[in-house]
Amino acid sequence: MNKYLLSFLLINITLGTYAQSFNEDKTSMTNFIKRMYTAKPFEGVKIVDDYDHQYLISVISLEKVKYTNESIMNRVAQVKAQSQASTFLNGATISMDLIITTKESKDSANNIKTIVETVEQIKQSSVGFSQGLELLSNFDNADSLRMIFIYIRELKKDTK
Repeated sequence: MNKYLLSFLLINITLGTYAQSFNEDKTSMTNFIKRMYTAKPFEGVKIVDDYDHQYLISVISLEKVKYTNESIMNRVAQVKAQSQASTFLNGATISMDLIITTKESKDSANNIKTIVETVEQIKQSSVGFSQGLELLSNFDNADSLRMIFIYIRELKKDTK
């Protein structure tokens, strides 16, 4: 009975120690990225190197007033982060079309007025799926008008 109790306690202590380390690593990574963002705000994908890890981070900034509730804002941030990561990892094809239309109209004095409209269409296509993105943190921007979302994914682990 004592062997089982001792084994149980040893396993709990070991798991508790690893769980503590994971939370500390995650907290320090969150603080590092927040400081990096505060120093020079950015959006998009970056690669961040740790001592023996390499992470892909995807930073999204959303205006709070555009979203009726927090759940919708979280979902939009997640989809945008996955799109950014997929484009970064798998590439994308971007095509642009510029459509110029002109309309002529006559007024009562037979003066011709020409109206030129320019429409730019940009299409982006990417193929791939970005698995494993995890929400690291979200916080208000300095002006409190935008919410910043930081998603993270481990890319590789150095084996030495």
